[in-house]
Amino acid sequence: MNPQFNEIWVYLSASPLLGLTVTLLAYQAAFWLYRRSGMNPLANPVLIAVVILVLFLTLTATTYETYFAGAQFVHFLLGPATVALAVPLYQHLRRVRSMLWPVIAGLVAGSLTAALSAVAIAAVFGASEPVQRSLAPKSVTTPIAMGIAERIGGIPSLTAVLVIVTGILGAVGARHVFDAMKLRDPAIRGFAIGVASHGIGTARAFQVSEQAGAFAALAMGLNGALTALLLPLVMAWLH
Repeated sequence: MNPQFNEIWVYLSASPLLGLTVTLLAYQAAFWLYRRSGMNPLANPVLIAVVILVLFLTLTATTYETYFAGAQFVHFLLGPATVALAVPLYQHLRRVRSMLWPVIAGLVAGSLTAALSAVAIAAVFGASEPVQRSLAPKSVTTPIAMGIAERIGGIPSLTAVLVIVTGILGAVGARHVFDAMKLRDPAIRGFAIGVASHGIGTARAFQVSEQAGAFAALAMGLNGALTALLLPLVMAWLH
């Protein structure tokens, strides 16, 4: 490696701005590819950005701790971004009120199904109990899911990966599932993907329509709260 380049890299790698800059550039490149593909769900920008970042960290031998020293600024914005989801939800409040009981029933059924089906499938394939418990909160947004996993005896770091994979799979495949089931109502489609695929699915729902995004945001928030309350009780009862 060129000595001058090596000195520049040592300087840059020690700066917290490295993680922030790389994250923004990776997502910008991923979103460009997503738009060039005609917004094909298979070219999900989150998935592409994750691959770019993993390759970058691997090739440069950069530790995750060094990377996150800068990327934490993006992580901090998850809070305000989540709160901002209440704006489109408020605009569709009348529709939410008219569907109150279906929303509650769908939330409970979806939350329990997402958790228990994952645990059951993992058990059938012989996964260890810690892995099963790590899978249980996979459909909840990452910070809540990691807290739940720690509380019920799972592995928080594994849960974080599983949450991301779940969100990407939901964002990529949900449309095809809805079409096969002939579900056309954007509110129903949005709520379902919000329960199953948390923030990544919600972002995809907003790209389809504001109403779908609003109901996805509602589902994501309610599912996080309900799962945090019910899952430790259900797992304790099962074991």
